[in-house]
Amino acid sequence: MDIKTLIRKEVFEQQGYRTDITSCTIKMDAMENPFTLSPFLKDKLSEEFIKVPLNRYPEPGALTIRKRFAEHYGVGEDTIMIGNGSDELIQILCTALADSASVVLVPVPTFAMYRIIALNTGRTVIEVPLDAAFDLDLDAMCHCLTTKTPALVFISSPNNPTGNCFSEKKIETIIEKSMGIVVIDEAYSSFSGKTLLPLLKKYENLAILKTLSKVGLAAMRIGFLIGAPPLVRELDKVRLPYNINALSQVAAGFYIDHIDMFVNQTKEVIERREELLKALSKIKGIHPYSSEANFIFFSCDFDTDHVYRSLIHEGILIKNLNSPGILKNCMRVTVGNREENEQFLKALKKVIQK
Repeated sequence: MDIKTLIRKEVFEQQGYRTDITSCTIKMDAMENPFTLSPFLKDKLSEEFIKVPLNRYPEPGALTIRKRFAEHYGVGEDTIMIGNGSDELIQILCTALADSASVVLVPVPTFAMYRIIALNTGRTVIEVPLDAAFDLDLDAMCHCLTTKTPALVFISSPNNPTGNCFSEKKIETIIEKSMGIVVIDEAYSSFSGKTLLPLLKKYENLAILKTLSKVGLAAMRIGFLIGAPPLVRELDKVRLPYNINALSQVAAGFYIDHIDMFVNQTKEVIERREELLKALSKIKGIHPYSSEANFIFFSCDFDTDHVYRSLIHEGILIKNLNSPGILKNCMRVTVGNREENEQFLKALKKVIQK
């Protein structure tokens, strides 16, 4: 058997998405909420889990949860679909495209899975670099919209890894000029206080992604796609049956029941972010960028490969983004709790002074 003849060329030639499995005492690489549930709430959630009949399939389509989150987001029940994290929803979008509608447009740098999933589903990916301010290059994006007519445009705002929200005016221009679907990924919108949900009433080619992964339930893998009913109806045909397990559905309901606690945690992350940003800006050779997410993107005057390895030696894991071009000697650190942030700052100062 020649595996090369059986696997799609785009799959065979790519590295795929790799998560860092390095074991460290302090993990600040994956944009997770640093706060866990209180013992009281853990007990309450455990009580709900115990009630789940594990011998039965979960509720198909997670209808109950879909209704609750439709109300939470202020949208109609027929405009929302739930996925096994946003990744599955991105995959559904790419899978559902007609063969003739094969082009996917993404600004870069951004979330790697847009490109990976598009390639895995046989699509052609066009990447447009951000401008010098890490905003969308509107002229270049519009040129691609006109000449390549992409079927899908993925825009993450706030953007990963740069942490900034893109110009809403530019985003709306792209939606207006696109002949395909424009997907706005709002995974980090809880930390920016901004959303483009109101634009759904204006544009039928707009879809918005939401997730509970960044606000405290990363382990449960719960994502949402919100769009026009005709689009959601067709995408739902691609969704696998029982894609959201019963425990995740319980956890999603638990989030709504105790949303005030999750909101308070988000507010604290924002406070810790501003403290961390201020402290980083005082370190000579470290150049942090303002963030509207739960992480901070920064460049430095040092070899980031060395800084990354040295931080691991100190028991701290962050994301090394170093690569040729705009990400040269750049890194990303997830905002931790106060103690984690202090330990990171102490370790960073130590390794860059060596």
